[in-house]
Amino acid sequence: MAVNLVTKTECKNYLGITTSNRDTEIDFLIPKVSKLVQTYCRRGLTEYANATVYTQYDNGGYDKIILKETPVINLISFGYSTDYGVTYTSLTQNTDWLLDGDFIIPINYQGIFKYYLRGYKIEYFGGYDDLPDDLKLAVLDLVEYYMKNNSAVHVNRDIGPNTTQIQYIATTNFPAHIKRILDQYVVDYT
Repeated sequence: MAVNLVTKTECKNYLGITTSNRDTEIDFLIPKVSKLVQTYCRRGLTEYANATVYTQYDNGGYDKIILKETPVINLISFGYSTDYGVTYTSLTQNTDWLLDGDFIIPINYQGIFKYYLRGYKIEYFGGYDDLPDDLKLAVLDLVEYYMKNNSAVHVNRDIGPNTTQIQYIATTNFPAHIKRILDQYVVDYT
């Protein structure tokens, strides 16, 4: 379930809207744009920061486990399973593993976490208590983009001195100024 990344009040203030004429459109767009941004960034951003624990499974086989919901606020439990995730045995921080930013690094396992199918379970809080200002701006710009452009890109093209034609352009990219911000928050698992 996606969490709204901006409020209607923030959106209306940003867009300079003082009436309730467009409230229905804003109420429709905010959850859709929030979900779009979370899907693009491949994480919840604020969803798992406080109230909801994020559970992540990993197969191991590498020298680190990359945590998806970052920055990590509090790692609650980390365990391994040799029976495909039926039961998990707890691993001890600073004895079996270390938390290094957004990674869990093994201490005793010859430098790698041994490969087990669904072998590692991590429960933690991660993400942002408050959405970073640049990311909030990108979300607000996306709401504005969809409101002004009716979900399409418009390009005005003059075909005569008194005539302008609107041409719809199909693109799979976000507007460049929004994409630059979102790309900074995409989780990369490589």
